[in-house]
Amino acid sequence: MRGAWKRNLPDARGGNPPSAGPRSPSRGRGEGAEAMDGAGGRGERGRRGAPPAASRGRGAARGAARSSVRGGGAGVSPGDAGTLRAPRRDASTARRGRPERRASAVRDAAAGGGEAPAAPRSRAPAGRAPAAQRRAEVPDGAVGAVAAPAAIRRAPSAASALRLRGVLSRLTLGRQDVSEASGLVNQVVSQLIQAIRSKDGSFESIEWLGAGSYYEHVKISEPNEFDIMLIMPVTRLQLDECDDTGAYYYLTLKRNPKEKHLFKFLDEDGKLSALKMLQALRQIIKQEVKNITISSLLLDVEVTVKRKKPRSPAITLQIKNPSAEISVDIILTLEVQQSWPPSTQDGLKIEQWLGRKVRREFRNKSLYLVAKENKKEKVLRGNTWRLSFSHIEKAMMNNHGSSKTCCESDGPKCCRKGCLKLLKYLLEQLKMKHTKQLETFCSYHVKTAFFHSCVMWPNDTDWHLGDLDHCFQRYLGYFLDCLQKSQLPHFFIPQYNLLSVEDKASSDFLSRQIKHQLNNRFPIFHEIP
Repeated sequence: MRGAWKRNLPDARGGNPPSAGPRSPSRGRGEGAEAMDGAGGRGERGRRGAPPAASRGRGAARGAARSSVRGGGAGVSPGDAGTLRAPRRDASTARRGRPERRASAVRDAAAGGGEAPAAPRSRAPAGRAPAAQRRAEVPDGAVGAVAAPAAIRRAPSAASALRLRGVLSRLTLGRQDVSEASGLVNQVVSQLIQAIRSKDGSFESIEWLGAGSYYEHVKISEPNEFDIMLIMPVTRLQLDECDDTGAYYYLTLKRNPKEKHLFKFLDEDGKLSALKMLQALRQIIKQEVKNITISSLLLDVEVTVKRKKPRSPAITLQIKNPSAEISVDIILTLEVQQSWPPSTQDGLKIEQWLGRKVRREFRNKSLYLVAKENKKEKVLRGNTWRLSFSHIEKAMMNNHGSSKTCCESDGPKCCRKGCLKLLKYLLEQLKMKHTKQLETFCSYHVKTAFFHSCVMWPNDTDWHLGDLDHCFQRYLGYFLDCLQKSQLPHFFIPQYNLLSVEDKASSDFLSRQIKHQLNNRFPIFHEIP
């Protein structure tokens, strides 16, 4: 499906649309990308191979070709536009001699009493979206793009781009703050891991993995929230879907399991109880935080366990010091060495973005399940688990370019993460003002829309650093379309819609708030919190 509104987006930089850069051959490209590149290069090859036109009447032929391409002349299809243009020369050669020929024509017309020829039309094409954007297809399971609002289609101004870059600079984390916060978190988590391993044999094999926005380098404002996954390896499990989302499962141990220590966490139906495992882990952590010692220049560092949030899979620690408060969410995660379930088969459509090889490598990684209650259950028994792809999301975020060198120290820079940070900040600020109306929304909605946008506009040239305003409005347009349709497919589980029809009123409210901000140049970005 081709997105209609994507074709209406002007190129913020003006001039010729950027061409899609070559993809590294080692990234495992699909046939679709090669076909698109072939379509994009056909006009150029046609121009190089076309025989030169006769000298007499060449300008008229070239003008007719341009007129046909721009105005959609009779019998000319867009696909043939590239073959109608005269051979292009470099800018200096193309302009050479034209003033003299025009001046001569004016003199001849004046001498003969005729009219001077009309002023030549500008050769600069109208602002258009890059060719790669016009060709990009909507990924399977993603919402089809529709015509964007006029505010989205208008060409972004240079002043607007400067304002957004100014907002991003304010959202950047300070190095000193990051160093202090991450140092405290590492000390607390390391001591907890050692204590948990020695306290209960059921958790003796756990490891930890940093996940979430801080470890994906998209954390904004302050380094005050950290997500830590406590990884518990399990050889094999039987997965049974508990609803139609394809995301929630009941887990049972296979026959003759190696993990005998998990027997005590089974419920009366023989299912692995997330509730029992979380209660045991929470009890150990509450005891051990009292024994944590912090080596820091900051005095009076206090570590406590916060009260359990309803239906939250996390055990939340609070680290207090005189200068800041840090929240650490500890998430119990089972790591299973087996194939991903069928509900994920049509997800992770990154072939055109990161390549077939990368997708294959991701799908060969372990399956993660986190303890999470399913709100669709009539009776909450605490024995459901949800698929988690935090380890894959982290890898995609930190290697987000279609080329391997994107955003590396010596490579070209893109604005992908900048766009994500801006929309995260916009949602965060709106939630602070309208907490009740927007309580169902979280940053994962924004992140999912971001991954779909990266698939629809897969090339690094689609996210040029200098096009921040244009790229942000395009990404925002897609998110607004999702809100309007109440349809945002999970990136890994396409059948799982993250925007339920029951929450349509909230989606409409958020859509109105975003459009208001967009039409007024985002005043909320400049409000002092």
